[in-house]
Amino acid sequence: MRVVFMGTPSFAVPSLRALAAAYDVALVITRPDAVRSRGKVLEPSPVKAAALELGLPVLEASRMTDEVLEALRDARADIFCVAAYGCILPDEVLTMAPGGCVNVHASLLPRWRGAAPIQRCILEGDEETGVSIMRIGHGVDTGDYCAQASCAVAGKTADELTAELARLGGELLVEALPSVVDGSVAWTVQDENLVTHAAKISKSEMKLDPASSVEANVRRVFASSDAAPARCVVAGKALRVLGVAESDVSQVAPGSFTVAGKRVFLGCVDGAFELLEVKPDGKRAMPASAWAAGLREPQGSWELLA
Repeated sequence: MRVVFMGTPSFAVPSLRALAAAYDVALVITRPDAVRSRGKVLEPSPVKAAALELGLPVLEASRMTDEVLEALRDARADIFCVAAYGCILPDEVLTMAPGGCVNVHASLLPRWRGAAPIQRCILEGDEETGVSIMRIGHGVDTGDYCAQASCAVAGKTADELTAELARLGGELLVEALPSVVDGSVAWTVQDENLVTHAAKISKSEMKLDPASSVEANVRRVFASSDAAPARCVVAGKALRVLGVAESDVSQVAPGSFTVAGKRVFLGCVDGAFELLEVKPDGKRAMPASAWAAGLREPQGSWELLA
């Protein structure tokens, strides 16, 4: 089977690797090199880096130009596969390959259509999430799906859950392709009554708040990212919170913090949670115990970041 793969971030890499191990990947299309870290140097996308490592032909494109369309035709692929490519595909691309165009989506559709399905399932406290192999349609994640695989959500950060779903997606994609290409697969139409939308996460949503519950604040930390970090102010100092744990400590008042035995607890409306790892503004990440050693007082207040 000849396949064209389109993808860009690390989430897409396991799908590419799985396809390359099982089928003939005729072409890889990915977004162009970009500044992806704190430096100013252009870096290849994770998919480009993986494709070059695998010895696969790569075409960089941020939109479907005539040149890209010609390359797609020349690939003579049986099917096109997409995983977080980041570009709208025109109808001509969706129907160019005999097997059509399928997408690896990181949710159990129709729940969490949209830009941030992984973070949304954490914030909402979903017990499980998963991946769906779906047709690409005209709406956002509205296409029929032919396969799904699930996993538990609890206790996993967004990065951990992303890695697990990326692996599941690659395995499921390889498994589903033969029946998609030969036309024997059964497609399921999404139930519009069950749709939820995964809007992009805003920075304001990730602010830790003493007026919120322990569970809500812990979820914010687990769902946080470099683009939308979990932050608060403790003892007058702004912090990014990288690691937390729920706690059975109950004597910390809402809006107060206490340091006990080198452990730092923040009080909420229904209890307290423990800081495990923090990054003070302008400094490196460190264990909360190391940060707390520099505090003048073992107790004080914490608050919502302005």
